[in-house]
This record gives sequence, structure tokens and C-alpha cells, in this order.
Amino acid sequence: MKQFERFRLDTANQCLLRDGVAVALAPRPFAVLRYLVENPDRLIPHDELMDALWPETYVQPQVLRTYMLELRKVLGDDAGQPRFIQTLPKRGYRFVAAVVEGGEGKQQGTVKAAAKAVVTTAAASVAVRDAGIVGRDGELQELRAQFELLERGERRVVFVAGEAGIGKTALVDAFCREIEEREEARVGRGQCVQGVGGTEEYYPVAEALSRLCAGRDGETACRTLWKMAPAWLAAGREGDGVRGAARERTVGELCGALEELTADKPLVLLFEDLDWADEGTLNLISALARRRAPARLMVLATFRPRKHGAGHSLKVLKQDLLMRRLCKEIALLPLARGAVSELLGRELHGKLALVAMPALAGFVYQRSEGNPLFVIAILEHLIAQRVLVRRNGSGTGDWELCGPFPDCTEVEGGVPESLAQMIEAEVERLSPEEQKILEAGSLLTVAFPAWAVSAALEMDAGEAEEACDALARKLYFLERAGQDELPDGTRSAFYVFAHGLFREVLYQRQAATRRAKRQVRIAERLGQLFAGREACVGREMAMHFEAAGEWGRAVNALRGAAGRAAERRACGDAVELLERALRLVGYMAGSEGEAVKRSVETELEAERNRLLEPAELTGNFSTKA
Repeated sequence: MKQFERFRLDTANQCLLRDGVAVALAPRPFAVLRYLVENPDRLIPHDELMDALWPETYVQPQVLRTYMLELRKVLGDDAGQPRFIQTLPKRGYRFVAAVVEGGEGKQQGTVKAAAKAVVTTAAASVAVRDAGIVGRDGELQELRAQFELLERGERRVVFVAGEAGIGKTALVDAFCREIEEREEARVGRGQCVQGVGGTEEYYPVAEALSRLCAGRDGETACRTLWKMAPAWLAAGREGDGVRGAARERTVGELCGALEELTADKPLVLLFEDLDWADEGTLNLISALARRRAPARLMVLATFRPRKHGAGHSLKVLKQDLLMRRLCKEIALLPLARGAVSELLGRELHGKLALVAMPALAGFVYQRSEGNPLFVIAILEHLIAQRVLVRRNGSGTGDWELCGPFPDCTEVEGGVPESLAQMIEAEVERLSPEEQKILEAGSLLTVAFPAWAVSAALEMDAGEAEEACDALARKLYFLERAGQDELPDGTRSAFYVFAHGLFREVLYQRQAATRRAKRQVRIAERLGQLFAGREACVGREMAMHFEAAGEWGRAVNALRGAAGRAAERRACGDAVELLERALRLVGYMAGSEGEAVKRSVETELEAERNRLLEPAELTGNFSTKA
């Protein structure tokens, strides 16, 4: 545990705390911050940072800059007057804040504050365990706190936000099951459906009323609706929306009826996927939140944050209610590594050797980035691939690891089918041109520049950037992350996929021939941008040529990069690049391949000899770029 100013870095649980409260931080930015904090007040070159975090994997510099932007936002840091992370242009980064070890004694008060923010009541913890969810004790306790206010007559509106698969439904299910089993409240549940919100007004409201009328206290609900809002009773009984009665119904009547229902018992209206809700449903929620009369009424809604289009009216409503302090938002963050391990143990019924669980949890955590849906899908994928198998072929025996984990750095490593289908469904909603833009971006890493899209698709650079900007405004899984200055002085924006799995699906859905042509165009464009200095980007060019099966061009690019590394006296890098080139030569057939192989072997041997020469003869040099 390391502390700097208001922050504590909990390396054991892979989380960042600010004043004892967990801060949302994805695994990769966390890894960057951890390396900086563990090496304070020291210049860390770009290459060192990338080599330490992504060994043997090429990562574009844009990715690192993206993570720095995210870290500065989380820390409240200013690049111009840094308190935490100082940027030294073209050199690297330095962590400038004072770092102390977070042991016992004087840190005890802070530790207790952090524990208080995370640890919940026994009742909430039991509910979480019984519901089969992990890592959500604090969120469930917050819902219980809101319910306690509700029981005192304070109407509540609570939004539960999070990305797809983060566990919103599991959380509200656990909460509603708890209060229903104790008969503490009535619950009416409605589901907003994509595509229906624009054509059938009050669809989720009708479903919620139907559930109330068919529930344990259904007779009371029907009687109250008949008395105070008869035009809504048909929807409550049939659950078929507003057909035939839309003109007769008013929001005020329904608000009054719902408030009347809370006279003898609190009422919870649960609306799921509110980002797909119609305007009428949102107007009803707004009215229920703003009415001043006391009522033991809670509107509990889940939603996935969106940027424009679907969900935009919800964003306006939520911001207005937050500003007026008429609602509470609970944002679900990715699970910490410890919670992922607990979830895996639960799914495997604890029947995996303890020595194997840390390795499994580490792999799944890195791959899933803490998304519970992704955790389960990846686990099922490992079982299907027989990486995890039952001992002795038994269907009930203990689990054991029977093979290496797939290489997370390889795009072709495979995406679990269930996740691939989910992501494909998101992509298929886009136009063919928009899909091409995303596919072209996936040819790099999780971050990609607009100029690469332009090169891959042979588009005008300005048009490519405009298209990428439009998608970043539209899609929740794509963000504009900044700008790069190119060697010719022009600037090009770059973008980041929210999760590496989105990038992998987009990469794999392209036909191999089409993908190869696009890779070659990107490599050639790199060469044009760095004309006369191609060796500076030889590694990057080789990556694209290799992906396209252009072995000879990939070998030449690597040899150029190795020569530049040798000139900089980075012999270790030169040897690594030549060894990689030698492996690729094996794919080249005929006499030409043999000639290239001998030439590369000669260069490799020379660099190895140079590396082994005594330091007093060669001078002091780093073995890393």
C-alpha cells in the first residue's frame, strides 16, 4: 500500500482510493500508475514504461498518452503545473508527488476510513452472497440506505449506471428480492425494450403496473387504480401498453394513484434499461421526482450511459434531477482483482487447486478488465477449450489447469462466442461505412489514429477524421483521446476502444485478404510519413507487414530498426529485432530466403558479439531503447 497526498494505491486489491473511497480506474491505467508510483522522482523513458508493462508486445505511443490523460483526470492533475505526473517532452514521465508506504500506526485512521467505505452490514453481505454476486456490498448497502429514507416518507429516485455486463440487473435483483421476501415493499418491474420506446408510449410503465396487479397485493393495486386512475387500469391488467386509452390518461392521475398505494406499504418501481425508454416514461419519472407531497415511493432505474440518440433525453433528465438533488446515481465500476477471484471460485464451486487460482484469476482479470459478464464468458471459453477440465473426466470432480492460457496479446487468440455475438450485434446496427471505419481502426491496437484509417481505406484524411469523430460521439465503446503531431507538421486525432475485446471482434470479422491489403497501406503510409527516417518506425511497419504476410518487407523493416538501435548503442534491442527478423525469414521460400537468412544471421552474430564485449571497450550503454 502506497500513499501520495489524498490517494492510496492498494496493489493487493488492484485499486486506487481517494480519501478512503475507491476510484474508478481500469486495469491498464492502474498498471501505468503503479509503475510510476513505485519509481517516484525518477525519469521513466517511454520505452522503459512500455517494456515493463507490455513486454514483447508492440504498443503504440498513443495508448500510453491516452492512459496519462485518464490518470490526470482521475488525479485532478494539470499537465501544465503537475502535482503528480510530470511530462518531459520526447523523453518520458516522472512521478513528482511524495510517496510513503501505507503501513500501520499513523496510517491507521486512513485505513479505517477506507474499510468503513467498503465494509457493509451483515444483512447486506448475506444478501449479496445469496444473490450469487460479488464485489457489490457497498452498492447494495447504498440501496438499503436509500430504502431507509424511503420508509421515512422521503420519495427517492435512484439510477444504477454501468456498461453492458457490469452487473446492474444482478444488483437490483438482489435488492428487490430482499425487500420482497421480507414483505417490506411492493415492487412493480418494467423493462424498456430497444425499438419499442419510439413506437409504444409508457411500455415499461404498463408492464410494471401489470406486475403490481398480478402480484401478492394485486387486489389492492387494482382497486386503487380503478379509484384514482381508471384509464391506466387496462394497462395494469393487460400489460399491453396504451392502446385505446392514451387520450384519457394523465400523468397526474397515475402519480396520485401510485402515491396512494404507498399509504400502507412502500412502493418500488423498477425500470430496466432506461436508456431505451420513451419520452412519456421519462416524463412520468420526472413528475414523480418533483412532486412535493411525502410518499414512500422509489423509482429505481438501470441504464447504460450513451452519448447521443437513444438515451439522450435520459441524460438531460438525470443531470437536471442531480442538480436539484432529487435523485441518486450509483455507478457500477469493474470488479477488483480480488472480486474476480471470488467470482471464479464461486463459479467453479471452489474446486480448483489454490495454487492454480491466482494464475487463473490474473489471466481472467486482465482479459475481462473486471467486467462480470466477460469474466463468466471467458471462464466458459477456457472450459470449452479444455484449458480447465474436471479431474478423471468426472462431471462433479475438482478442476485443474491442463494447458497454457491463450496469448492475450494476440488478436487472433479468440473471443468467447457469447461476447462476440453481443459485440457483433452492436456493430451490425451501424451502416456499412461506419463498420469499415471501425474495422480499419482495429488494425492497430486499442488506440488508433485517424491517419491510419485514412490510409487503410484510401480515404481523404479530413473525411476519415470527421467519420471517426462522428462515431466517437455516437458509440459508448469508442472515445476520442487526443491528437498527435505528424512528422510533416500536420495533426491527426486518435481514438480508443473502451475494451480490447471490441477491437478483437472488429479485427476478426474482416476477410483475411481485405485485412492484409489494409495492413500494407498503413505500413506504406508510415514509411511515407517518415520518409528518410523509416528505421525510426521500422518495428511498427514490420508489425503491419507481418500481419499481411509480406515477410520480405517485414524482415527489411526489422533490419532497419535493428540498425538504428545499434547506432544508439541499444544492442539488446538490436539483437531482439534481428532474432524476430530471423524467425520471419523462415516463411520466405527459395534461394532468396536462404540468402536473406544468411545475411540476417551475420548481423545477429555481430550484434551479439558487440553486446558481449567488455564495457570498458564499448563504453557504457543501455540494452534498452
